[in-house]
Amino acid sequence: MAATLQFISLLGTSSLHQAPSCSSSSNSIEKQRCRSVHMPQQQQRRGRRLRAARAVETDAPSADPEAAVAPVEPPSVDFAFVSPRLLPDGTPDIHYRTACGGQKLRDIMLEGYIDLYGPYDKLLLNCSGGGECGTCIVEVVEGGEMLSPKNEVEKEKLRRKPKSWRLACQATVGKPDSTGQMVIQQLPEWKIHEWEK
Repeated sequence: MAATLQFISLLGTSSLHQAPSCSSSSNSIEKQRCRSVHMPQQQQRRGRRLRAARAVETDAPSADPEAAVAPVEPPSVDFAFVSPRLLPDGTPDIHYRTACGGQKLRDIMLEGYIDLYGPYDKLLLNCSGGGECGTCIVEVVEGGEMLSPKNEVEKEKLRRKPKSWRLACQATVGKPDSTGQMVIQQLPEWKIHEWEK
């Protein structure tokens, strides 16, 4: 672990005369080295105290248990949204987002600029999250346990679809204090790849 070092003076405060051969470098280590190297030997023999520099680690863990407590990060859910099409090199096009739990999946996707409606976006006016149009379908690849159970609207709209498919406008992601990870397939009816089961 890299430590930030702070240089402190340990011995005395006697005035030392810098030899003219030292450059006026702004580096305090170099100045300290120049002073001790170029000091006339008579001053050293007369018993004058020399300045010494010692490196002290300033970002080391503190012995105080209250100061050692790391800052607590607020709870959040990490998402990997997978596009229905692959990139030109054949790899998945994945967009990572982080959001607080307790929100509808639709809101998280729209706020994160994740494509939710695909080709329906301009042709149809979506239902603004009421579950009427059934166009905000996603496939939950991982983390389905974090979503709220399917309600009657979802059951009706998705009755002939795979069980892993959900309506983003009806699925709530956990609670405000939830943490976890989810993998969401965008527009599963348009994907050109298959997930291993």
